[in-house]
Amino acid sequence: MSEDFVLKNEFAHVTVKLDRSANGDRLLIQDNRTGKISYFDPLELESLLWSTHKELTNLLDPSKTRWIDEADDI
Repeated sequence: MSEDFVLKNEFAHVTVKLDRSANGDRLLIQDNRTGKISYFDPLELESLLWSTHKELTNLLDPSKTRWIDEADDI
């Protein structure tokens, strides 16, 4: 792991780290409010660059994912 970066605004508070423990480099992003951790490889990150803001609208709406029961996600 390398240096941590904390990013925070009125909507989110996350820690971002470079993770080198897998087969390739990836980003570890942790939601500091819930402790939830996700990993993003370079392909996943690059796909964000090619997405339009309109395509990301559902991801940015916390009512779509933040307050649902994870059992409902199956």
